[in-house]
Amino acid sequence: MTAMVDIRSAHKSFGTLEVLRGIDLQVRAGEVAVVLGPSGSGKSTLLRTINHLEKVDSGWISVGGSLVGYRRQGNRLYELREREVLRQRTRIGFVFQNFHLFPHLTVLENITEAPVSALRRPRKQAVETAGTLLARVGLADKASAYPRQLSGGQQQRVAIARALALEPELLLFDEPTSALDPELVGEVLDVIKDLAHQGTTMVVVTHEIGFAREVADTVVFMDDGRIVEQGPPSEVLDRPRETRTKAFLSKVL
Repeated sequence: MTAMVDIRSAHKSFGTLEVLRGIDLQVRAGEVAVVLGPSGSGKSTLLRTINHLEKVDSGWISVGGSLVGYRRQGNRLYELREREVLRQRTRIGFVFQNFHLFPHLTVLENITEAPVSALRRPRKQAVETAGTLLARVGLADKASAYPRQLSGGQQQRVAIARALALEPELLLFDEPTSALDPELVGEVLDVIKDLAHQGTTMVVVTHEIGFAREVADTVVFMDDGRIVEQGPPSEVLDRPRETRTKAFLSKVL
């Protein structure tokens, strides 16, 4: 099976700070990759390069067989225009740590906005899809509510429904539960687990070790801008080989 996500020798610096130091990672269609690591290890930056919210300084990334943010001509890469990048991003759903819902729009409007404006879907079709997705994330009765009327867990579930509305090939999650009160974490993780069981390709940055153990096909441990160790949860979480992986897990397990 070919890789849905293919990252080759990705480097990224902010000024003199080298954040990604040659990342190689492949995620096959239908797989869930969970990325673990201490704060500042480059996890979120890696996620943001996958949909070109951050540009890599060298190396390249492809999703679904297409280069992200660039086109290849001979041996050179040329950056795509912003309009073309935005079109690519409709294939890559992104769920942020802090929801990023539009506060002035209802739940229904938050979900239908991108399909109508970016994909030119008929509004009636977008509304029907939104209703189906709200039922899927357990919020069928919240279509007319505004984000401020929802709990954090409900807002994050709306954010997931909004990402799914574009029917993406790939879903990216950047610490989707870290802004939530502890009692709300489970309701969001349950939705993500359901997506995993339905074969959605996902890359999830999280600190939830139990979730990684249950859902991940591959666990990726990052530290200091590098992938230190990766493999099935039974190996990386239960029998880590690398000293840095062992030290990190001893603090969080």
